[in-house]
Amino acid sequence: MDSYLKHYIGGAWVDSIGGERHEVISPSTEEPCTEITFGTKADVDAAVAAARRAFASYSQTSVEERLALLGRIAEEFKKRISDLGRSMALEMGAPVSFASTAQAYAALAHFGLTAKALADFQFEERIGTTRVIHEPIGVVGMITPWNWPLNQIALKVAPALAAGDTMVLKPSEECPGNAAIFAEILAAAGVPAGVFNLVQGNGPITGEAISAHPDIDMVSFTGSTRAGILIAKAAADTVKRVHTELGGKAANLVLEGADLAAVLPPTIAGVIANSGQSCIAPTRILVHQSQEVEAVGVIRGIMEATPVGDPMTEGAHIGPVVNKTQFDKIQGLIQSAIDEGADLVTGGTGRPVELNRGYYVRPTLFSGVTPTMRIANEEIFGPVATVMTYTDEEDGIRIANDTPYGLSATISGDPAAAAMVASRIRAGIVTINNWAPDGAAPFGGYKQSGNGREGGVYGLREFMEVKSVIGELA
Repeated sequence: MDSYLKHYIGGAWVDSIGGERHEVISPSTEEPCTEITFGTKADVDAAVAAARRAFASYSQTSVEERLALLGRIAEEFKKRISDLGRSMALEMGAPVSFASTAQAYAALAHFGLTAKALADFQFEERIGTTRVIHEPIGVVGMITPWNWPLNQIALKVAPALAAGDTMVLKPSEECPGNAAIFAEILAAAGVPAGVFNLVQGNGPITGEAISAHPDIDMVSFTGSTRAGILIAKAAADTVKRVHTELGGKAANLVLEGADLAAVLPPTIAGVIANSGQSCIAPTRILVHQSQEVEAVGVIRGIMEATPVGDPMTEGAHIGPVVNKTQFDKIQGLIQSAIDEGADLVTGGTGRPVELNRGYYVRPTLFSGVTPTMRIANEEIFGPVATVMTYTDEEDGIRIANDTPYGLSATISGDPAAAAMVASRIRAGIVTINNWAPDGAAPFGGYKQSGNGREGGVYGLREFMEVKSVIGELA
């Protein structure tokens, strides 16, 4: 069993102040695989105090010093790719091949992209006789999820370091090992003591302590909309900045007349990748009523050709979903679609027949889905796709926007026609004939998918304050 019982505070691994031991259950074996200690309010207090002390000096470092630090982190990161991949495969079920490539390298890329944004960033500008300055915001509390754990850590830590901030990170208790390895990477790269602090823990205790802490200047959270609301409420009394990237229910609006065999495979990949555990997975597939039969045939072929298996084995298969709670939720949504009259094309409830343990979900496709069904409205977070039909372009746009979420949407078909439709989609990210984000571009949502942006220069700005100096020029 992997053991990470200590927190990383003030540049050292320290025992918890009264925290309880917690076992992580492997989703592939249903047995304990990692142990951590849930951080207490006292642990968070110690980490915040260390970050506050370090802020006095780290906030005054030069751009050149921070660029050098980001470069050293990237080099140390590369040395630990296999360790990171194994840890994520073990704890959250991403197959080791996928975890060591897509998961790990997505995180690594953010250090290079942030370095580029920092090198080009204009920290000062003139507006008339006023000097406008971007400055570090202070101590940042970071709460990250389990589905793309390392990617989301890097999306917060890299720009915070670049901005001159110090930080306290609480990763998901479902997938904590990669964060501990990440702390070791930062220590090896020479991040000054107290600049980065890691407190393992859960939401109700550790996350709450971070959100409400009076000496934390900003909370950056990625996770569910429900949890984001609680964090915003906890932070309100101290009027700190709250930056959130929350739930999604992405549509894939397939334009009438699109070449389905060409445009569907790269977008359905987003429903399957990471076992469907992506907030931007385009699971609501909207096709013109004249192309429903053809679309269902193409998607069915993709789903039935998707192998499911052990995440600790190399290969192009998908693994289990992260835990029993998530497995049960997905099973309930699949059953609800059956009960509400959707047509089960392939897949369904239960594990694949060849697997007798683990939280494995059968790649599943429904057709005949209507916008009022549960499965059309709730975030699935599993390899489950739904096909709905529309009558004309206006109807398709209406259905695509008919959701409380607005993180991402996909448009499939002629790129020029798709570009015209993109401006009418209420989402922070619109992809055309693909589903993956651009790491250098802003990432974030509309409506109940959160506020603020991550990635590149936009992500860098989120971790800064803006000051106006007036009157220094006569």
